[in-house]
Amino acid sequence: MKTLSLKLEDQIFSDTEVVIATVKKTRNRYINEAVDYYNRFNKRKILARQLMKESKLVQEESMSVLAEFERISHED
Repeated sequence: MKTLSLKLEDQIFSDTEVVIATVKKTRNRYINEAVDYYNRFNKRKILARQLMKESKLVQEESMSVLAEFERISHED
């Protein structure tokens, strides 16, 4: 495990203290779970952007292949 120093805005700290008292978790556990959740959220956003970018790159070729399949199916 890594140790780090963290500065939180006063309001965020106060809100966090209320929540961790309610959910009965340690501050460390709560912050670890929050960072893990936010990491997974952002990884999904990054992946979605990457897939959109790659989809746009192959869009023209995909439409060309689709048109060729349609042409072949109409010949039968």
